[in-house]
Amino acid sequence: VQLQASGGGLVQAGGSLRLSCAASGRTFSRSTAGWFRQAPGKDREFLARIGWSEISTYYVDSVKGRFTISRDNAKNTIYLQMNNLKPEDTAIYYCALGSSKFDSWGQGTLVTVSS
Repeated sequence: VQLQASGGGLVQAGGSLRLSCAASGRTFSRSTAGWFRQAPGKDREFLARIGWSEISTYYVDSVKGRFTISRDNAKNTIYLQMNNLKPEDTAIYYCALGSSKFDSWGQGTLVTVSS
């Protein structure tokens, strides 16, 4: 499977960005999708996941209420709407697919939040 993430960029604190991740080569609609990020000098951090049904979602506390994960199974695409961005959200953001575990990863898209 190939995952192509896009939508990163430079934004001021309090601003918004929408990340997209297009998938190909796999039964996308049967996979759980997730977003992760890795800040400079830190480990990769799980942020959110969404089940195949588009209904079941889960968020870590640090992004709950600010980020929204969604998917369009007809377009084989995952989204991450990020609102009220903070400087500490600066990182490379990765999308992933999997069933019992995430085993397919995108190349990452850089998000920089200025104060």
